[in-house]
Amino acid sequence: MSEQREMPHEEGLDQSLNLLREGYTYISSRRRSFQSELFETRLMGKPAICMGGKEAAALFYDPEKFQREGAAPKRVIKTLFGEGGVQTLDGEAHRHRKAAFMSLMAPKQMKRLTEIAEVQWSKAAEKWVERNEVALYEEAKKLLCRIACEWAGVPLKEDEVRQRAEELSALFESAVSVGPEYWKTRRSRRKAEKWAAGLIEDVRAGQLHPSEESTLYVFSHHRELDGELLDKKTAAVEVVNILRPITAVSIYLAFTALALHQYPEQKSKLTSVNDPYTKYFVQEVRRFYPFFPFTGAKVKQDFEWRGMDFKEGTLALLDLYGTNHDPMLWENPDLFAPERFESWEKSPFDFIPQGGGDYHNGHRCAGEWITIELMKVSIDFLVNRLSYSVPEQDISYSMTSMPSMPKSGVIIRDIQLKE
Repeated sequence: MSEQREMPHEEGLDQSLNLLREGYTYISSRRRSFQSELFETRLMGKPAICMGGKEAAALFYDPEKFQREGAAPKRVIKTLFGEGGVQTLDGEAHRHRKAAFMSLMAPKQMKRLTEIAEVQWSKAAEKWVERNEVALYEEAKKLLCRIACEWAGVPLKEDEVRQRAEELSALFESAVSVGPEYWKTRRSRRKAEKWAAGLIEDVRAGQLHPSEESTLYVFSHHRELDGELLDKKTAAVEVVNILRPITAVSIYLAFTALALHQYPEQKSKLTSVNDPYTKYFVQEVRRFYPFFPFTGAKVKQDFEWRGMDFKEGTLALLDLYGTNHDPMLWENPDLFAPERFESWEKSPFDFIPQGGGDYHNGHRCAGEWITIELMKVSIDFLVNRLSYSVPEQDISYSMTSMPSMPKSGVIIRDIQLKE
């Protein structure tokens, strides 16, 4: 038996406001103070455990010890995830639903995605040439919404692109907002699900015929473990759970452009989509810049780890950003260095910008491959297919706003197509 130890404990009645104030650095700053992989605190009036680092991540993604049901606040479920979505499931129900998502990630599907992205990037670039300047983040939301819908088999008229892009982006831009902004986001979720539900009705009625390999087809025909067709509302949630995260890659594209501006010496190394260094660059952008701050689960049943007690029902937060910047895992973590991924051992628990663990049986984001492929295509355009200038602007980003992004949205000017 391990020696009994007391888990480091943060003093105070409740730390919820400090979590919101400090954002991405809340967990890692306290882990440093406690010199511990984890500590106990109080959030939303209840005990909570905050965790970070490779070994803590491996523990967090153990399905025998942690569950997702009941972990995410209801207000976040009603904006970011959607009620009944795969992120809220556990056990066999989760594995069965996750298999539907993973069926969309086959190599053939990834190839089709990159082909669609190439075409849509070309169309967007031709329009940008005619404009004085563009805010890349705002344009990326519309670009990625087009890519997401075409790849997912979702019909999208040109005159509704802006509306759908704004509805989908509201779900990740304002998921933890309060007041009027929160209710606006709730309305965006309802509109997006109503749109998706209408398309599912059309598919099931034989009035719409998407490809059998598409998201819309898969979830229109998906059956649960009991053999029953997935109810229309939940099927709509899952369609949105493909469209939303693809649109959210716009945050990474803004940070990609920022990285190219801040580290111009990198451009000469990014020669093509399939060059290994391009993927290293993508991974370093995902490691270095903030995206998801943390993710949550609940202790499934009482257990002991390294002499410390974990009580059933306790909320646990895994520090995604802090783990990606952990000096015990990454040499000079605050240095932007894509070449570090040349020797990375591909652990599922040390590099976790979109979650960790196993894709098929765990809660690691199924769309991680989509993110990587879209970023590779985007880098090729920004470096090898376009020329542009970057005017003076506020490119700073906050470590307290969640999600964070460059304040200016990364404005580019004098856009030209390279020969």
